[in-house]
Amino acid sequence: MKSDGIISRLASGSLVLQIAIGIGLGIALALISPDTARGSLLLGNLFVQALKAVAPILVLVLVASAIANRRASHASQLGPIVVLYLVGTVAAALIAVAMSLLFPTTLALQVTEFSADAPQGIAEVLGNLLNKLVDNPVNAVLTGNFIGILVWGVLLGVFLHQAAESTRRMLADLADAVTHIVRLVIRLAPIGIFGLVAGNLAESGLSVLGGYARLLTVLLGCMLIMALVINPLIFWVKTRRNPYPVVLTALRESGVTAFFTRSSAANIPVNLALCERLDLEKDTYAVSIPLGATINMGGAAITITVLTLAAVHTLGISMDLPSMLLLSVVAALSACGASGVAGGSLLLIPLACGLFGISNDVAMQVVAVGFVISILQDSAETALNSSTDVVFTAAVATKTS
Repeated sequence: MKSDGIISRLASGSLVLQIAIGIGLGIALALISPDTARGSLLLGNLFVQALKAVAPILVLVLVASAIANRRASHASQLGPIVVLYLVGTVAAALIAVAMSLLFPTTLALQVTEFSADAPQGIAEVLGNLLNKLVDNPVNAVLTGNFIGILVWGVLLGVFLHQAAESTRRMLADLADAVTHIVRLVIRLAPIGIFGLVAGNLAESGLSVLGGYARLLTVLLGCMLIMALVINPLIFWVKTRRNPYPVVLTALRESGVTAFFTRSSAANIPVNLALCERLDLEKDTYAVSIPLGATINMGGAAITITVLTLAAVHTLGISMDLPSMLLLSVVAALSACGASGVAGGSLLLIPLACGLFGISNDVAMQVVAVGFVISILQDSAETALNSSTDVVFTAAVATKTS
């Protein structure tokens, strides 16, 4: 009986505290027994895979249900959220430009051979996104194409809005059932994050990052400014309320999980559960959260801009204000397509480098540097992107009664 009581308390206890304990235990195991820690990475990979497995089905069913059962008062809330996403992404790129000018960084471009399938222009990125819009729904779910999943979810919801009450009720019940499965997976987060922390530290360590400390400082500094200054400012302008309770909650409960899973798609279930706890409008966040995972990419805009300008400083290329503003726009547009490109934001750096006449060979060396620091860069980028989805949704979708 006592053991049952302990298990019950653990299952209903603070998830954030349990995750913190998992992080501490993971660090300790990596330091004490690296070989054992490497084996524990399997736990982390299984957790991330479980999130990725359930997320496409959750998004399809939840979006369709939310729109099919929507109330007219919530239909107009998505527009303002999309505007906030775009404003935040452009602001992130501008912050990255300013920080790169204040703290110029150079790179040791010594990579002689590096190949990756990077897009060759904005047109290719946008073309890829358009192709994903018309993807087969089964293929979209199987491949995790959230842009295509969103399109099918929206269309099903729109045309089921006039369906019989029993049909819409069944769709809502299905969404509730999938949501309960997601909650079960999320309760395993402490174990999964323990495995990720222990395994990754044992495999890579942090010593490899020492030579890139200045670059990482600029990158992480930009992301902290966005998370703790710009996002709260945008929230305050929109709501005229103190933003920090929501901002800090989002960073603690969404950002921490996203930092270790390093996947915006995997963090969609976490964000949906957090929005429910924040008592936001379900009809809105059911669509805005998966949408944010595809187009709200402030962290990616920062990565693209900072690494591009580091290459510019390294090569001694002069910059003018129009070029820097253009870089911000290109970075923002590229970042919105980052979720649909293998390798994420790093493989979109050549697009921005092309603005300054930097050859693709040199640009891909910059990409290689990005992969070296991705242990922290990608984690922090995902944490910023994912927590921002919740902050901007809360700015618009908070219940008024």
